[in-house]
Amino acid sequence: MLKVSQLMRIYVYKPKRGRKDDPKTMELKDLTVVGQVRQVVFAPEGDCVVGLLVRRPDVAGMVKREDAFVALDSIVATDDGLVVSREEDGMDSEAIERLGLDWNKCILWTGMDAKTTNNKELGWVDDVEFSPKTGRVKAFYVGDGSVAKSLVGNVVIPRNMLVGYKDGYMLVKPEVADLSLNGGLAAKAGESYARAKQSGKTVASKAGKAADDVVQKGARGLGRAIGKAKKNAGGSPRGMFGAFMDEYRKASK
Repeated sequence: MLKVSQLMRIYVYKPKRGRKDDPKTMELKDLTVVGQVRQVVFAPEGDCVVGLLVRRPDVAGMVKREDAFVALDSIVATDDGLVVSREEDGMDSEAIERLGLDWNKCILWTGMDAKTTNNKELGWVDDVEFSPKTGRVKAFYVGDGSVAKSLVGNVVIPRNMLVGYKDGYMLVKPEVADLSLNGGLAAKAGESYARAKQSGKTVASKAGKAADDVVQKGARGLGRAIGKAKKNAGGSPRGMFGAFMDEYRKASK
């Protein structure tokens, strides 16, 4: 299993025009950069990953381009990043049509507010664990943002407790409110949950305001711009994602 957070900012490539080699064995000189993973797209039912939104590089460093959609079943992992394996129908409208997706009903869970069907607020969707082979979700991680997570931890919500999406919220079954926190400094130390939660929400809110705007076109439920504010590592991308790719390959088997 992998988590959505592990995919953020991973480089995505596609073979240069005319290249017909196995994408798994291609070198960087045979590839062209599509961009970096910006969001993970879920099917309208919300319980399965269907692809990635990839932020394309700006034209001449100034003109922003629309994000690319890459189907989950159309990528392979290499030591350099993720490579598109289906040239004809692995990306954008061709992939959406092939998968039979209603694009306007697809969901971006990360950053979205979550609550129970009886209106108990739970926080934000901080992460999602899923199978990279099938896209099937194992669990959702809900807290008060990436900053607060270190303070009070997350509530881990199994897939079978998901009800769906409505009016900008992830809806889950009422019994989720009784689940205990997973990790977190305050939770482990037994400190005041309320004080730590409020502190985390304040910091996460400030981080969100400083973050880039979330994609404004395509999938619904665009979530809240929590903004993880992680800077790219410098230098060549070769070898940067070795540990992640090992895990990706392992989880994909």
